[in-house]
Amino acid sequence: MHFQLREYTIEDGRLDEFVRVWRELILPLRISLGFSVFGPWVERDASRFVWLVGFDGDVRAADERYYASPERAAMDPDPARFIVESRNLWLEAP
Repeated sequence: MHFQLREYTIEDGRLDEFVRVWRELILPLRISLGFSVFGPWVERDASRFVWLVGFDGDVRAADERYYASPERAAMDPDPARFIVESRNLWLEAP
């Protein structure tokens, strides 16, 4: 399994709203497309949201399919609008 660690800084005052949108929209779609999801974790003082997404196969190709899906395009509100900064790390076992 390959993983991506995702760390987002969320717009001030909107962390709880982002968590709700993530749980209601992103998480179910990721799981339906075969992803494994761990987390999320939050660091409230920094308005930071962290999660780990994995896929048994080519996680990069699967991630592209996720973003190209009609379900992702239809997300309202668009989760990306809450994110001020993001850091994504592609991880694999040695």
